[in-house]
Amino acid sequence: MNGNDRYAEFGGLRLRYRDEGEGPALVLVHGVGSRLEAWDDVVAALGGRFRTIRLDQRGHGLSDKPAGPYSLEAMVGDVAGLLDVLGVARCHLAGFSLGGLIAQGFALDHPDRLDHLILLSTIAGRTQEERERVAARLEVVDKGLPGDHFRNSLSRWFTDAYLAANPEIIARAEAANKANDPRAYAAAYRVLATYDLADRLHEIAAPTLVATGEFDVGSNTRMAHLMHERIAGSRLHIFPGMKHSILAEVPGDVAARIGEFLAA
Repeated sequence: MNGNDRYAEFGGLRLRYRDEGEGPALVLVHGVGSRLEAWDDVVAALGGRFRTIRLDQRGHGLSDKPAGPYSLEAMVGDVAGLLDVLGVARCHLAGFSLGGLIAQGFALDHPDRLDHLILLSTIAGRTQEERERVAARLEVVDKGLPGDHFRNSLSRWFTDAYLAANPEIIARAEAANKANDPRAYAAAYRVLATYDLADRLHEIAAPTLVATGEFDVGSNTRMAHLMHERIAGSRLHIFPGMKHSILAEVPGDVAARIGEFLAA
């Protein structure tokens, strides 16, 4: 636990969050099986230019872990509920992976509360083959031992160079993944695997940045182009050479893209 950790209680749920810095509010939503610390290096690289608000999603980190099932609507509501507790009327919102799906939902459900939207390594418009692949991964999460999905996903998430150069970081990440509550992890993963907002993307009116890694398999460049095409006026960036874990591998580049987009 960090000295900046705080807890918000609403709707029968207790969520850990951090609210740091000054300036325009920038909400950061992590991916499935992760926690708010996933943004540490991005927040550091932003250099205090924003009031960053990040939370452990329900079922993750030090937040409450109801058994499920979870819904995208409830997870979007958690973000809105935290903003209510903090008295934040409007914000910029960045989401990574599952967090990006939640960010899409927030943009659709709460357009009056959103200034800019940033969708990082997230999904929309899965093909039938992609739906089958994510369903197979969900089955591993549903039935497998803690850590199985992490070990099976290393080559999809990280570049070979990063894996070779950072065995201690990978070991810590694996330990954190194993510490997830299995039922809560599966409930959150089911949201990622089964929800898709591609057919509603044209409704998003907020200025939007879409970005992913060049070699990200699960949140691939085809999906990024689809989001870019369907969200009017959006911007697109592909991180060259990267796979899924851009927050870990190129946090400075992610922060630079966020900063440039919000400044513009």
